[in-house]
Amino acid sequence: MIQIFGTAKCKATRAAQRFFADRGIKVQLVELREKGLSKGELASVARAVGGVRALYDAESARVKERGLQHLGPSDARIAELLVDDPLLLRTPIVRDGTRACVGAAEATWKAFADAAKGG
Repeated sequence: MIQIFGTAKCKATRAAQRFFADRGIKVQLVELREKGLSKGELASVARAVGGVRALYDAESARVKERGLQHLGPSDARIAELLVDDPLLLRTPIVRDGTRACVGAAEATWKAFADAAKGG
């Protein structure tokens, strides 16, 4: 099943939900305000998207709120921060098994949708 990790307030997360709904594909929405990614999930998604830095939203209000914008944290520290505070993640994260993408990635969403319909 396709999972979308994001928040209800995030425009791109809503766009991802709408994308799959328009194609009649059921998804599981994981609201990051309620539940984050486990260390294992984070590692798996990071592998799929080219590393943990791709998941860290360095420009977000949350990063500024926490005073993290001036840090050049290591990948290990970023992974810790993302597990502890899922609102530091770039959204949406769309995951289909071991495959994943982050942000508004309609071409990848389409590939996931096509696989979901064919599978």
